[in-house]
Amino acid sequence: MKKTLQYALTAAILLLMPIITLSQIAPDLGVASTFVLFTSSGAVTNVGISQITGNVGSNSGPVTGFGNVNGQMHSGDAVTDAARFDLNIAYNSLGGQAATEFPGIALGGGQVLTPAVFGVPTISVLSGILTLDGLGDPDACFIFQMNGAFSADPGASIELVNGTQACNVFWKVEGAVTLASDVVFKGNLIVNGAISLTTDDDLEGRALSMVGAVEVTTVSASTPIGCGSPILMGPLAPPLGATECFVLFTSVGAMTNTGITHVVGDIGTNNGPLAGFDPLLVNGTIHTPPDAATNQAASDIINLYTALNTLSCDIELMHPAQFGNGQILTPHVYCMDSATHLTGTIFLDAQGSPDAVFVIQINGALTTSTYSNVVLLGGAQSSNVYWKVEGAADISGYSIFRGTLVANNGAISMAYGDTLVGRALSTNGAITIHDGNISLPDVLGIPIITPDGPLTFCEGESVMLTASPANTYLWSTGETTQSITVTSSGNYSVTTSDACVGGGTSAVITVTVYPLPIVIITPDGPTNLCQGESVTLTSSPGESYLWSTGAITQSILVSLSGNYSVTMTDINGCSATSPITAVTVYPLPIVTINADGPLAFCD
Repeated sequence: MKKTLQYALTAAILLLMPIITLSQIAPDLGVASTFVLFTSSGAVTNVGISQITGNVGSNSGPVTGFGNVNGQMHSGDAVTDAARFDLNIAYNSLGGQAATEFPGIALGGGQVLTPAVFGVPTISVLSGILTLDGLGDPDACFIFQMNGAFSADPGASIELVNGTQACNVFWKVEGAVTLASDVVFKGNLIVNGAISLTTDDDLEGRALSMVGAVEVTTVSASTPIGCGSPILMGPLAPPLGATECFVLFTSVGAMTNTGITHVVGDIGTNNGPLAGFDPLLVNGTIHTPPDAATNQAASDIINLYTALNTLSCDIELMHPAQFGNGQILTPHVYCMDSATHLTGTIFLDAQGSPDAVFVIQINGALTTSTYSNVVLLGGAQSSNVYWKVEGAADISGYSIFRGTLVANNGAISMAYGDTLVGRALSTNGAITIHDGNISLPDVLGIPIITPDGPLTFCEGESVMLTASPANTYLWSTGETTQSITVTSSGNYSVTTSDACVGGGTSAVITVTVYPLPIVIITPDGPTNLCQGESVTLTSSPGESYLWSTGAITQSILVSLSGNYSVTMTDINGCSATSPITAVTVYPLPIVTINADGPLAFCD
C-alpha cells in the first residue's frame, strides 16, 4: 500500500512538472569564429592561388604557401591560444548533445534534412546534393556527429533553403575530412583529424581542426555571414573637398587626351597644359588652369591623400604581385607594401551594406593587366572605394576601374578603351587618357518617377509620385520635394541634379482622374401613394447599382413608405450615391355606413 502511494505521488509530480523540449544548440565558437582555416596542432598549407576570406592560423605548426588572404595570418600567438581554447569548448558542446535523427552513412543523393542532431555511426560519404531545409527559421540549427572519417565525392554539394544559414550548420567529425574537387560545402567543420580541400572546392563556413594538418589547393573559402558576425562598414569616408566634382585632376602636370573620350565630371590641372578633350563630349567643366576651383582642389587633394595615408591598415595583402586573380575583398583598409599589379578581376563585396567603405593603400606604383576589372558586389558603391598609390598608376587597355584613385607624386595613364567610374587624381604628375569612358562615381542618370498606385483613378482619390534619389528636384508643378501627391489629371515630369553633374528631366508620366458620376433617381409616377399602389424608382444609367434596400438592379418597385437612395458605379469604376427620394404610402380610409332607423321595414 505504501509503495502504491509513492508511485501515485511520483506520477502526480511528473504530471505537474513543466514540459521541457530538447533541441540542438549551436555552440559559441568564440575567437575560433574569426578563422576560416585553423588547427590547434599541425601545419596549415596552401597550394596554388586560393581565395580566402577570414583568418588563417595554427596554434602549433607552420602556416605556409598562402598568397593574398582577406584576413589575418596567425601562428602560435595569443590569438591562436584563445582560438584553440574556444574550439575545444565548442567541440565538447557538439559532442554532448544527443542525436535525434540517423540519416545513414551515405549522405546526399537528393536527400532533404530538417533541423536536428544527426548521428552518423561510422565512415561516411557525401555525394550528389544534400539539401538542408530550415523550414523558414533563420536560427535553424543542424548538427552532424560523424563518428568516423568523412569525405565528399567530386561535384558534391550542400544546398541551404528556407532560411538555413551556413553559420548554423556544424559538422563534428571524428577522423580525417577529405573533400574531392568541385565540392560546394556549407557549414563549420570541427574535426578531430586532418582536413583536405582540393581543386575548385567552395567552402562557406570554416575548416577547424582539433589536431591535424589543414591543407587547401586552389579553393575558395570564406567565413559565413550571420549568427552575430560583425557587419563590416570599413573606415569613415575621407573628405573630398573641392576634388569631389573633378573626375580628372592633377595639382601639377599636363592633362591630355588622345582620341574620342566621353567624360562626365570636371577636368582640370592647377599647373600645366590641358589639351585634347572635346567640349561636346564632356558633361562637366573643363577648367582653364589655374582658376579658383583648381586652386582649391590642389589644396584639398593633399587633405584627401593624408586622410587615406594615415588610416591604420586592417589587412596586409602579402603578395602585391598576385593582386586580383578573382579575389574577394570586404570593407576594410588594405595595404600592400610595394609596387602592385592587378591581374584579372578583383571583387569588392559590401555584403549588403551600400555605405561600406573600401580603402586600398599601395606603397608603390600600380599597374594592371589588359582587361583588368574591379567588380562591385553586395551593394558596394564606386563612390565608397578609394585607392591610395605612392607613385604612378598605369591602367592597361580595355580595363574597367572603379573608385577614387589618388596617385601621390605620380602620373596616371589610362590606355585605349579603358573605363573609369570614379576619379583619377594626382598630387603631382601628368594624366593621360586614350579613347576612354570616364565618369564620376554614382552619377545620376535621367530620373525615374515611381507611382505608389494606379495612374488612373476617381475624383477624390490621389497618387504619390516619387523621383529617383537626387540632390535637387523641380517638378512640372513647381514643387521641389522628392515626392508629390497628385489629385488631378495632367502630365507630370521632374528635373533633378546632383552636387556635380548628372540628372536631367524625366519622361512625362500621365495621370487621369475621372469625375464622379451624377446619380439621379427618377420615379415613374407620384411618390405619394395610397396603400396598394406602387412606384418604380430608376437610377441614372451605369455599370452596377446598389440600392439602400439591397437591390442591385437599375430599377426597383416600391410600395412601402421610406427614404430610398442608390449607389451607382460607372464604366470607369467610379461610384456616387444619389440624393434620397422619399416615398409616402397612405393607408386606405376605413368606410362605415350608419343607418338612421331599422334596416328592415314595411311599405
